[in-house]
Amino acid sequence: MSHCWQKTLIGPESTIKHALEIINSEALRVALVVDEESKLLGIVTDGDIRRALLNNQSLNDCVSSVMNISPCTARFGATKKELIQLMESRDILSVPILDDSLYVVGLETLHSALSRPKYNNPVFIMAGGFGTRLRPLTDDCPKPMLKVGDKPILETLIRGFIKSGFENFYISTHYMPEVIQAYFGDGSSLGVNITYVHEDAPLGTGGALGLLPDDIPADLPLIMMNGDVLTNVDYQRLLEFHNENEADATMCVREYDYQIPYGVINGDGNRITSMIEKPTHRFFVNAGIYVISPRVIHSVPKNYNIDMPTLLEQHMKEREKVLMFPIHEYWLDIGRMDDFKRAQSDIHSLGLD
Repeated sequence: MSHCWQKTLIGPESTIKHALEIINSEALRVALVVDEESKLLGIVTDGDIRRALLNNQSLNDCVSSVMNISPCTARFGATKKELIQLMESRDILSVPILDDSLYVVGLETLHSALSRPKYNNPVFIMAGGFGTRLRPLTDDCPKPMLKVGDKPILETLIRGFIKSGFENFYISTHYMPEVIQAYFGDGSSLGVNITYVHEDAPLGTGGALGLLPDDIPADLPLIMMNGDVLTNVDYQRLLEFHNENEADATMCVREYDYQIPYGVINGDGNRITSMIEKPTHRFFVNAGIYVISPRVIHSVPKNYNIDMPTLLEQHMKEREKVLMFPIHEYWLDIGRMDDFKRAQSDIHSLGLD
C-alpha cells in the first residue's frame, strides 16, 4: 500500500487545478475526493481532467464536476495478489482501499516496475535548430545541448523517455551535429539505441521524417518532438491514446489563456448590445510533441521541406484522423533567454534532474 496516500485526499469544493497539482506532485496519478470524515465521494485521474479540458471546462471549476463517482474500490484486508488481479482486470493503475463504512484507509497502486512495458516505438527528436534567440549561448553549442541543471536539455528529454520504457531513438541534426554525436554516441552509455539523421539544409519541422531509415518498424507509430522542450508529459498515456483512437497523427496541445486588456463592446449598428470587461479567451496551442503513424511518415519524400502543421493539414483533408491530446503536465519550450533561466529554477523541483 502506498505510504503517502493521504496526500491525494481533497474535498469536493477543491478546484480542478488543485487536483492537477496533486496528480502531478505525487507519483500516484490520482486524487481521491472525500468528505470531511474521509468518506470517498469519487476519484479524479488525468484522463478525467483531459476530457474536461476538451469540453471547455475551466481549471477553476470544482473537482466534483469531473470526478468519477463510481470508481473501482477494494475493501481493507484484500491481499496484494487480489488487488493486483483486480487492477489488471479493470485496466486501472490504482484502487482506493475502504473500510466497512466506506471511509478511505489506503490506496494501492500497480507499481510501474510490476507491469511497465518496453516499447519498440521509435522516438524521433528534432535537434537541428540554430537557437538564434539564445545567442551568445548557442554560438558554440547547439541549443539542445545547453545544460539545464547538470545535464543537457536533450539528455534530460531522453532519460524521461527511458523511464517510460522507450529504447529506440532517432535524432535529427543540422547545426553542430558533431557536438551531439560526440556526447551520446550510439546510446549504449544510456542503455538505448541512438541513430542520427542529418539535414544538409533545414527541412522544416516535418521534413526530417523523410530522412528516417527504411528499417524503422513498419507497423508502429513514432513519437516525435522538439529537442528544446522540458516536460514530464505521460508518454505512455499519449501513445495509448493514439493507438486506442487509431489516429493518423496525434498532436499534444497546451491550454493558453489570453486576456484582452480592455472592455469589449458588441453592437448592432450604433446600438450597444453587450459589454464584456477584459474578457479572457482560451485556446489550445501546439506543444511540439506528436505521435505519427506510418501512413504519415511514408507520405514525406526524402529531402522535402515541410512544417508539421502543413503536413498534418494535408492528412486532415484526406481523413478525419488527426487528433489532439491536451497536456496538463509541466511543459516549457526553451526558446528565449527568459525560458532558459526559468528552466534552471524549475528543473530541481520537477524530479527531472
